[in-house]
Formats: sequence, C-alpha cells, structure tokens
Amino acid sequence: MADSTNAGSLFVVSAPSGAGKTTLVKLLLERDHEVRHSVSYTTRAPRPGEQDGREYNFIDVPTFIAMRGRGDFLESAEVHGNFYGTSRVWLEDQTRAGHDVLLEIDWQGAQQVKKLFPEAIGIFIMPPSVEELERRLRGRGQDSEEVIQRRVAAALGEMAHVGEFDFVIINNNLQEALEDLRAAVRASRQRFAKQAARHPEVFRFLNTR
Repeated sequence: MADSTNAGSLFVVSAPSGAGKTTLVKLLLERDHEVRHSVSYTTRAPRPGEQDGREYNFIDVPTFIAMRGRGDFLESAEVHGNFYGTSRVWLEDQTRAGHDVLLEIDWQGAQQVKKLFPEAIGIFIMPPSVEELERRLRGRGQDSEEVIQRRVAAALGEMAHVGEFDFVIINNNLQEALEDLRAAVRASRQRFAKQAARHPEVFRFLNTR
C-alpha cells in the first residue's frame, strides 16, 4: 500500500455524466506534465478510435479475474456486464518514484481507493445546476429522452456523495474550472509530507535538532 511518505500524490477525480470531467482532465494533463493518467483495465471491447494502452488496457474476462484474484487491482467494478479495474502495482510504483497519478473513477471506486490509499486527494466536478446538466446532456444529441432522464437521476445519486471529496469544482465556466483544478493539484503538492518526500535536503535540519 502506498503511503504519505511517497513523493507522488494520487488524485481521484469523479463527476456525474455531463459535468465536463473528461474535458477538464484532458486539459489538465496537457498543461501539467507532472501528472500521469492511470489507464484502467477493462473487459469490454474497444470502441472505434480507441487504442489498447491509451483509453484502456483491453483484456479478456479470465485474465481480469486472475488479476483480481492476485490483488492486482486497487479498485474494481462491474458496469453493464463489463469489468473495470485500476492497477495497484503500477500506481504504487509511480507514486513511490515521485510521480503524481490521476484516476478518473466514480464515487464507489473513490471509496475503495480511499480505504487502501487514505492520502488520496478526492476532487469532484459539479455542474452549476441540474438544469444545466440536463441541457448539456441534450446538447450532445446522442441519447433519447428516456436515457437522458436516467442519466439525470443517476447524476443526482452521484452528487449526493460530493461531501466525501476534498475539493469541489463547479464547472460553470470551463477556463475558470480548469484553473481551479490546477490550483487544487498545486495546493496538494505543498503539504508537508509531500514536500519532505520530494525535497528531503530542505528539511534535513529537522533531524539535527
């Protein structure tokens, strides 16, 4: 299990569908090259344009079950008949080496991560209102009215867990929300445990007093 003595931080970003999480994370990764994006494992088939190792690590069900049985996953879940999991070994290796890692998972996955990695920083992306969330979902032009209503109902259930996260970013203006996300990441790096792990030479005097 990774701990607070690791130089790298783990950021867990969650949001309901339509809140803009994917766009914000993409922009953050483009601007902050110290953050590495965790690529999850899944048993679902690749969609058009997806590449193995980029969007997901695509594996079959027996391989997934074997990995889960060995304890290879930090968290895992079954969604719509497909399995998803986050590599525990890769994440621990990255944070131990001083790299920051970002996970995009739902609130249930975030709860699992927090149990195993209490130092993880939770960031929740909120829409400015339920009405705006519904407008964005309709604006995609991809879903029927029935599907949109199901997504809105699911979003309300997800947003009920917002109090479990350390930072909450309201995505009313994309640029402002991005700056808030970057600020949360930068602020988290300034915690004493992380600074001491990243820059032990600065705090060497503490061991001589």
